[in-house]
Amino acid sequence: MKSVAFYTLGCKVNHYETEAMMDKFIEKGYEIKNYDDIADLYVINSCTVTTQAASKSRKYARRAKRRNEDAKVIMVGCYPQVDEDEVSQIEEIDYIMGTSGKSNIVELVEEKISGKNKNKLLKDNLNYGKFSEFEEMSIKDLSETTRAYIKIQEGCNQFCSYCIIPYARGKMRSRDKNNIINEVTKLINQKGVKEIVLTGIHLGAYGIENNDKYALVNLIEELSEIKGLKRIRLSSIEVTEVNDRLLNLIKQNEKVCPHLHLPLQSGSNKILDKMNRPYTKEEFREKVNKFREEIPHLAITTDVIVGFPGETIKEFRETYDFIKEIGFSRLHVFPFSRRKNTPAYDMKPRVRGDIKSKNAGRLRKLNKKLMSQFNRKFLGESKNIIIEDNKDNETGLYTGYTDNYIKVLVDPKEDEIEKLKNVKLIKCHNYESLRGKIL
Repeated sequence: MKSVAFYTLGCKVNHYETEAMMDKFIEKGYEIKNYDDIADLYVINSCTVTTQAASKSRKYARRAKRRNEDAKVIMVGCYPQVDEDEVSQIEEIDYIMGTSGKSNIVELVEEKISGKNKNKLLKDNLNYGKFSEFEEMSIKDLSETTRAYIKIQEGCNQFCSYCIIPYARGKMRSRDKNNIINEVTKLINQKGVKEIVLTGIHLGAYGIENNDKYALVNLIEELSEIKGLKRIRLSSIEVTEVNDRLLNLIKQNEKVCPHLHLPLQSGSNKILDKMNRPYTKEEFREKVNKFREEIPHLAITTDVIVGFPGETIKEFRETYDFIKEIGFSRLHVFPFSRRKNTPAYDMKPRVRGDIKSKNAGRLRKLNKKLMSQFNRKFLGESKNIIIEDNKDNETGLYTGYTDNYIKVLVDPKEDEIEKLKNVKLIKCHNYESLRGKIL
């Protein structure tokens, strides 16, 4: 039997697409191997959002070739999409594919292997401007047993000055609602999925190309009616795209998790303007205050970029203080990474690497404090968690998450695993998790 192994870098959309590609290979009789095993094919689903991500993509491609020099190594995704020449010159990579065509990857690979064409391109699809339709993919098998990521949207029209993704993924396009509902229904009925996470490159823009600003809300409402589905989560969404109907849905529908991931990126209006972000910090604050008035137990997590060109200690301090004021429940901190062909690539003055590292460390330290403060608010309360078939490495206890995204460690009976259970939050384990007692 032919075998294939995958390595995935980057966002949840990439992870969804890897699961979908795995299904395509399984349908054609391939055996799925772990990346560390010997395989006939290795597929690296790449990322290029930072220079580090691109470097890792190269590293794992080269590592695959060292593992089996006779294997075919295929690099797919955002990195070859935006850097075709660079990726094509990597000796260890046999074939490349951009962000389009993954639904036909098996046929394209087999056609290339059996043919005489030495061109590394699997498909001539590296012009992002030609992407006009949502490429339908779906998952049938899962690496997780209780949670599934569901891709509902592709592309972005926002063009933040630091971001390469619009050039890698093309313009916004949305998935057909019926296809989404059918996929979710099958995963629940056939695989026992209990929680879904709706994801996309610009999730809040779902349906916008059809002038339907409530398309996402309408989709969530229909999904919530599916029998057996316990939870619906949203991945990242812009603060400007959380409308009153969505907020009310989160407040009133017990299946929709009270957790919003709202990318901030900077707490300085000067830097937000240079980033081409669609809000000021005052507008961000006003929105968040409104959300919390409506839903007091709401978790709000965020992303922040450190060391954007022009960020002095004054702008960093504004960001630090603003994050502390808002009181996010979790931060993801990213040192600024220059990406060719973006407006920010040539922006000056640049921030020294040691300063970026030092300030990123300050924010990560603040993150631990904020996470601990948020979690402690709920000590003594009872919350539902879906107990995952996944053990904490340190304690050996099973893990689960509350609806507002607090990690809880529990000691369940065998028949309680993969079930929705009510737990009492009894004590802090560390800054990022609580201990729970199953009721």
